[in-house]
Amino acid sequence: MPETLVVKRVVIADDHPLFQTAVESLLHSSSKFAFQTVDKPTSGKACLSAVRRHNPDLLILDLNMPEMDGFEVLEALDGHWSQMKTLVLTAYDDCKLTKKAFKLGADGYVLKRSQPEEILQAVEAVLQGQTIFGEGVALAEASPARQARSRRSGTTPSRWQDPFLRKQMLTKRELEVLHLISQAMSTKEIAQKLFISDQTVSVHRKNIMRKLGVSNTAGLLKAAYENCLI
Repeated sequence: MPETLVVKRVVIADDHPLFQTAVESLLHSSSKFAFQTVDKPTSGKACLSAVRRHNPDLLILDLNMPEMDGFEVLEALDGHWSQMKTLVLTAYDDCKLTKKAFKLGADGYVLKRSQPEEILQAVEAVLQGQTIFGEGVALAEASPARQARSRRSGTTPSRWQDPFLRKQMLTKRELEVLHLISQAMSTKEIAQKLFISDQTVSVHRKNIMRKLGVSNTAGLLKAAYENCLI
């Protein structure tokens, strides 16, 4: 008589339904667990609601989603679902994103371009209490020379071509300053609002403009709106 597999309840959060269906199908091929998909949310807010409603054993989480991104979901969960395992399944291999995900409580980080068997093995390993770094996941930033070679060869697209990466490159304080700039507040008003000095606000403004590749306030606001930063 075949062994009865332990049933694991899973939420698959991704804004591409076709990819969700593919992951769900992959889970059914597991020989270690029986998976029951309890929800397939396509936005961060829906994901948060699904976790709170179903209290699953496993959350498979994309990072780039509408309404709330994966990091915001992890931050909102804030360890309240400590028994739930979380596997980030994403297209982004940036070491800063990897470190941020684990800092916020992820148990594993795997790239979508991985082979199906690797993704399944990562799911099973995470459920068994292991911490998983998928193949190709960067744990340290590439050297400037290697980054330059990648740009010349065209193998790595500019991080600024992706609105999600633009947002991740700004600190929480820089996003706050940017939001207040968009409300037409002066440097002095922003300083008073955030309880920081005028000089600190000016430094944040310069850093934001440098990161977004703009040279004036008009360009700053245009880049902010085009990339959904405010």
